[in-house]
Amino acid sequence: VQLQASGGGLAQAGGSLRLSCVASGRPFSSYGMGWFRQPPGKEREFVAADSWSNETKYYADSVKGRFTISVDNYENTVYLQMNKLKPEDTAIYYCAALLYYCAGYTCFSRLEGYDYWGQGTQVTVSS
Repeated sequence: VQLQASGGGLAQAGGSLRLSCVASGRPFSSYGMGWFRQPPGKEREFVAADSWSNETKYYADSVKGRFTISVDNYENTVYLQMNKLKPEDTAIYYCAALLYYCAGYTCFSRLEGYDYWGQGTQVTVSS
């Protein structure tokens, strides 16, 4: 599985960006996708996740109500629509693939549970 993320860039506070991640070579049985981010000088953290069946979406509290994750099974693509951006959203954003069954927020938000990672895309939000 190869993950290619795109859509990062510079935005002003209050603005929007849309990230995309194409999962090439995705097994039909793979389970879900997640977005994580790594702010400057900090650890990588969970942002949002969704299963390919769109059963349940999970969000970090810091982005709930502002970010929306969605998946397109036909295009093997996961999106992250980011609205009402804040300077603290500045980070490198990574998409990641879950090959196996996962249930609940704890499972989807756990970095170690993901099997493949994309290269990251920079998002910078100016105040």
